[in-house]
Amino acid sequence: MQDISEIIAGCRSWNRSSQEALYRQFFGYAMAICLRYANNKNEAIEILNDGFLKIFYHINSYDTSRPFKSWLSKIMANTAIDHLRSRKKIAFAEDISQAYDLGVTDDKALDKLSYDEILLLVQNLPPAYKTVFNLYVMEGFQHQEIAAMLGISEGTSKSNLFKAKKILKEKIEELSSLKIPGTGTVGASIKK
Repeated sequence: MQDISEIIAGCRSWNRSSQEALYRQFFGYAMAICLRYANNKNEAIEILNDGFLKIFYHINSYDTSRPFKSWLSKIMANTAIDHLRSRKKIAFAEDISQAYDLGVTDDKALDKLSYDEILLLVQNLPPAYKTVFNLYVMEGFQHQEIAAMLGISEGTSKSNLFKAKKILKEKIEELSSLKIPGTGTVGASIKK
């Protein structure tokens, strides 16, 4: 495997083999980010490809003293948000002054679900809820940052996160009750 600093240097020179190496090396990581925002795999691939184009065009702005994965992650998340905005899929819920944490009543409920099942649950959230959930929970942004990124108030960000967690909690509890004891599989498959 080629060293990342060599690959980045090649990308800065628009070297096609370096661009391909970067794409191949970070495809899985970037795709996981895009899948969290997209409604399906085809939409995720579209976001991923747009994100890599942005990376190639703006690679000269990358600060090599910082982790590349963090920079890539931010570009992919922003590309996903741009994608949703361009398709007018984001409609944010009303502002609330305080959002409360929703604990899952069955502590083992998440353990009973596979990664793919959890991903599908997140993908099926309404776009605004999914976007705020991903930015806050998966990407680690604070509500103030999310509000600035999305052009909403902090309260709206908190409201959307609260509602996303509530929906996920209900779906997780529903799915965990469908598990077939001893098999680790869901008795009924998840449908989109």
